[in-house]
Amino acid sequence: MSGMIDVSGKKETKRTAKAQVTVMLKEEIIKRIKEGKIEKGDIYEQAKVAGIMAAKRTHELIPLCHPLRIEHIDISFELLKDGLRITSTVSAKEKTGVEMEALLACSIAALTIYDMCKMYEKSIEITDLFLIEKHGGKGGDYKRK
Repeated sequence: MSGMIDVSGKKETKRTAKAQVTVMLKEEIIKRIKEGKIEKGDIYEQAKVAGIMAAKRTHELIPLCHPLRIEHIDISFELLKDGLRITSTVSAKEKTGVEMEALLACSIAALTIYDMCKMYEKSIEITDLFLIEKHGGKGGDYKRK
């Protein structure tokens, strides 16, 4: 029988996780972003708020995730020649890691970009969602190669 992992015996330690996702966009949308001409508004602000909100609610959206007291969330954007790279960093002093929070923040930020740009292009692709690194906890550190 599956269930939530018992973390009651673990010590609280500083936990951080960084994740990334890419939203593939055509040249017309990239130009609109650069010129601030996305009709729904500032995509960066909307996606950032959406990602932060999602990270804070991870335990409500993904079964068996623990509710965490997140201390910091950062979401950054890098405009590429063929899309937009979104990176999230989440940290907390907890008994369990924050990888799912970082991954969900990226996912929802990317979906927000999709929603704000879909009126210009339906073939937007969200690709390459992955954990870049994590620190803290019994499992130690991880860094993607």
